Amino acid sequence: MSKLDELICEFCSNGVETVKIKNAFQRLKGTPITAARMKEINNLEGEIKVFAGGKTVITAKEKDIPNANIIRVPAVLVQSRGVIDVIYYDKPFTFKNEMWAYTTSDSTTVKYLFYVLKNNVQRFRDAASGMGSLPQISLPVTEEFEIPLPPIEVQREIVRILDNFTELAAELTAELTARKTQYTYYRDELLANNYNSKIKRLEECCDSIADGDHQAPPKADSGIPFITISDIDERHEIDFNVIKYVPDEYYNRLADKRRPQKGDVLYTVVGSYGIPVYVKENKKFVFQRHIAILRPNNAVVDSRYLYHAMNGTAFHRQANLAAKGAAQKTIGLASLAKMTVPVPPLDVQNRIVNVLDNFEKICADLNIGLPAEIEARQKQYEYYRDKLLTFAETGNTILSRAEQSRAEQSRAEQSRALIKLVQYVYGCVWLELGDVIVSLNTGLNPRKFFKLNTEDATNYYITIREMKDGKIVPSEKTDRMNDEARKLCNNRSNLEVGDVLFSGTGTIGETAVIEKEPSNWNIKEGVYAIKPNQTMIEPMYLRYILMTDFIKKEYMKKAAGGTVQSVPMGELKKIRIPVPSLQEQSRIVEVLKKLDDLCNGLTNGLPAEIEARQKQYEYYRDKLLSFKERL
Repeated sequence: MSKLDELICEFCSNGVETVKIKNAFQRLKGTPITAARMKEINNLEGEIKVFAGGKTVITAKEKDIPNANIIRVPAVLVQSRGVIDVIYYDKPFTFKNEMWAYTTSDSTTVKYLFYVLKNNVQRFRDAASGMGSLPQISLPVTEEFEIPLPPIEVQREIVRILDNFTELAAELTAELTARKTQYTYYRDELLANNYNSKIKRLEECCDSIADGDHQAPPKADSGIPFITISDIDERHEIDFNVIKYVPDEYYNRLADKRRPQKGDVLYTVVGSYGIPVYVKENKKFVFQRHIAILRPNNAVVDSRYLYHAMNGTAFHRQANLAAKGAAQKTIGLASLAKMTVPVPPLDVQNRIVNVLDNFEKICADLNIGLPAEIEARQKQYEYYRDKLLTFAETGNTILSRAEQSRAEQSRAEQSRALIKLVQYVYGCVWLELGDVIVSLNTGLNPRKFFKLNTEDATNYYITIREMKDGKIVPSEKTDRMNDEARKLCNNRSNLEVGDVLFSGTGTIGETAVIEKEPSNWNIKEGVYAIKPNQTMIEPMYLRYILMTDFIKKEYMKKAAGGTVQSVPMGELKKIRIPVPSLQEQSRIVEVLKKLDDLCNGLTNGLPAEIEARQKQYEYYRDKLLSFKERL
């Protein structure tokens, strides 16, 4: 049972009452202010936010707003005209008096009201009556609206859950903005670096540079799609859903250089100039004369590389200088042909394309990238918001235990998917150890719980001494414990195959991986059992990364204690480690295992080689020092 279910059972056993908003909340009035006055008092350094109709928001100095009209408590603002919506705001603000706001003495209840109204905002939009084309709701629409109002304890938990959802969505949106900025930075860096590049004019890189037909094309109800600049979306792709058509005959009459083919680069040159488009497939279409078409010479430049280069900041600067005209700026074909791009060797071009294409996917791809993740989170948020705010007559939410479990599972899956995306782009992502493990436990100290080396003790009590070269190697000197003691230890350590053992006390940093069922041994208190999430990290990779000097320096900084130091488990979880894809982890492990065998293998490794060399030395030594007696 979730905490929310427990609270509902405790406080809502007889159901949840519904109340009209006007009976439970104080309605606040705004300030009479004109658009002209808002222009006058607009000040970027202002302390007071002023909300107007639609999406108009300004900041003003406190002295410019009558004190009586400033709201200094958390409140829910109802945008009643134009854009019908609700806003939660907890800093000093005011608003045009055509809108209204609600508050109450408890800030949690105010936030709860916001979520309820946000969940029902479509109802308010449906109820909006038009003043011409401008939608508007009247005061009774919200005043008479009834909402479920559970006890404050239940409200608080609902607000907490929904706040977490909101934070997740905000984090993803910020992540997308950061990734786009990062993409621009790396694109420009990759294109600006020398790499034995030669600066070439576009006319040196292309077999042809042309534009669309200058004659007005004939119209048709079907046939060949006719593309204009407005059909190019923000992802620099052609939207074929909104199209006009020209007859097949018109397309067939066009010169070959004006008929797009896979690998061509389109470039807008009139009005909204400076947008490159890569032609991904051999699809028949034509385009207006405001768009140029470049056919790259693939012996000189990779067509995809040319697209990225023409999308770079340096090329945009050239475009701004080349654009001429007053009302509608234009880049002439002659000017376009003279514009330059850095052209490194083709193999370098291919590597740059691989990196930038991956960046584009995570920044813009609606199917696998962050935009898809944001949309999925938003839908998930809206679904669970509706569930959490819907109360049955019994007082229970409709959100079942199964749905709660699925919600947590979904969040975990989404987190893993996002990590995989970042791994796909960067090759590796740095995460806290706690993000890639299931649990971190330790064994028991026998001082309080059991005795060692009793007559019935048949199980090994593993300490740091038995952890050698990544394996558990008991000896005759290893302490032993009975079956009951081993069970007690396992109740705490929960040892399983695949766990990584880590010495966290005394000699810090020794590691081993459990490769066989630990049926006759368990660990002492100073040995930590790290259970990796094997959908994210391989046990052997985790062992190797914990052995590296740069990671060891990090957890040794956390070591505390006097004569015997230890790394607190909570601090160990915070250590950031590099996590490449599982495929790359496997490759790394394979290489390092071979090195381990070479350095430590008693059969095929250097120890065997040393032993053989020693025997050879002894043989020849004996031969050299063995002299026959003279007769």
